[in-house]
Amino acid sequence: MKHSNTHRELVEACKRHDRRAQYRLYELYAKAMYNICLRMLNDIGEAEDMLQNSFIDVFSKLNYFKYQSSIGAWIKRIVINNCINQLKKRRVELVPLDYHDYALHQDEQPTVCTTHLEIEKVKKAVQQLPDGYRVVLTLYLFEGYDHAEIAEIMNISVSTSKSQYNRAKKKLRGLVMSE
Repeated sequence: MKHSNTHRELVEACKRHDRRAQYRLYELYAKAMYNICLRMLNDIGEAEDMLQNSFIDVFSKLNYFKYQSSIGAWIKRIVINNCINQLKKRRVELVPLDYHDYALHQDEQPTVCTTHLEIEKVKKAVQQLPDGYRVVLTLYLFEGYDHAEIAEIMNISVSTSKSQYNRAKKKLRGLVMSE
């Protein structure tokens, strides 16, 4: 049996409100989704709550899942959208590029050099970033979204996403180097 068929059967069982199947789906994705919540919200309690609320959404909206993507990607999108909404409630302030004193160049490739840095040091520094910086950095660097997707998700311009990402990188470097 193919892995995708296993997930299809699992999803179909979940749609029939099979509690064991729902628990299995939760087990498969909870840890990864919790890590996304924690990176985006930067608060253990809030991340735990967001994970639970997101899975409530997953199970209540599962009939809308049409296998156009993997179930994991669909769950991830729900989690990220819920985290973004939570951050909007906190009033995350993103500063548009227009207020910046430097311009981004299209030919610049974003890079974060972590070759000689300890992972824990970087994780700690990421947690210290302001919400707006941390969210864009997380979506771009860890979750693989491009700036156009981030702009759409967060209802900001592409240039603002790029600006936030570059500011986050600069601040992250400073935090890591100061430790």
